[in-house]
Amino acid sequence: MLPGVETLQTRSATPESGDGLRTLRNPPDFSLVLGGPLFQLLRRAHLSDDSLKLVRQRIIVIAGLAWLPLLVLAALDGQVLAGGAVPFLGDVEVHVRFLVAMPLLILAELVVHQRMRPLLQQFLERNLIPENMMPRFEAAITSAFRLRNSALAEVLMIAIVYGVGILIVWRQYVALDTSTWYATAFDGESKLSLAGMWYGYVSLPIFQFLLCRWYFRLFVWTRFLWQVSRMELSLIPTHPDRVGGLGFLSSTVYAFVPLAVAHGALLAGLLANRIFFVGNALTQYKAEIAVLVIFVLCIVLGPCWCSRRGWLRRSAWAIGNMEHWPSVMCASSMPNGSAAARRPMSLSWVAPTSSLSPISAIVSTWCRPCAPRP
Repeated sequence: MLPGVETLQTRSATPESGDGLRTLRNPPDFSLVLGGPLFQLLRRAHLSDDSLKLVRQRIIVIAGLAWLPLLVLAALDGQVLAGGAVPFLGDVEVHVRFLVAMPLLILAELVVHQRMRPLLQQFLERNLIPENMMPRFEAAITSAFRLRNSALAEVLMIAIVYGVGILIVWRQYVALDTSTWYATAFDGESKLSLAGMWYGYVSLPIFQFLLCRWYFRLFVWTRFLWQVSRMELSLIPTHPDRVGGLGFLSSTVYAFVPLAVAHGALLAGLLANRIFFVGNALTQYKAEIAVLVIFVLCIVLGPCWCSRRGWLRRSAWAIGNMEHWPSVMCASSMPNGSAAARRPMSLSWVAPTSSLSPISAIVSTWCRPCAPRP
């Protein structure tokens, strides 16, 4: 358990608005990656710290553990430069998978962590969470942290990797149907070499586990956004970002760029082997390329898309309650902590009625002054 998470969970056990408000005045860093048994193992091995530094050391150790033994074992079998139809150094997929895609998956952890750290603070600074919604917001944070730290989830991922990823996906659909440095085709069956055993039962499972772990984190992120979108947020329809003050969520999409590039590199290596050693043409894989593009867009944009209905409903509620706009806008325009921001705000004009159109209400809202009550 990370520092600060236990305190957050303890306070959420008594969901009083005062406790939630005090907790969220100093919110913890929101991170999808600082948790789980693997993270704790890396900390004990001095390959990571609480801020996910030492990323270079993690890349060297993890990628080296997956790729370097393959080179040594293939050399012992004489399969480095010549061995079957696909020698080790000629296997583009292996080198791209472990020397390009795997480092990108590890680097993505640091990028996502740094991008998402101020997420909870943004909700507070923009006054998006009403005081009566603080307990629910705090419960959503606690639930996301608890799920992120789940040891059971990582055990299930390991079982999925070996039960599905290796025995079904790799054996049936990914492995080449020819003699390679890691397997020899004989009577319609493939016999793994010593390098192939390390490849199939150590290197590939490490990579697939890192990949599955990212899909699980994206599920945690989607679930958190979905829970927040069901709350009664203090959205501001006239906010300059044109999404009621939630524009900062769009910046989180850029954090997943290394993850998207890793998927592209993985497919490129896979297709390169089919083109170089099987004799296929690139045009034969139009469907695979299109599917990958759609899949990457779904995992990157999917979290915000899944919660869009809740955001739209809250925005419609805010538009339908236009009499609250001026007071909300005046309060949000004051610097946090100032005396004026702490005093209740009132208007020097009558709130717009329901007969006004949204456009005219917006214009009148921006053109009228706001003044604090005496």
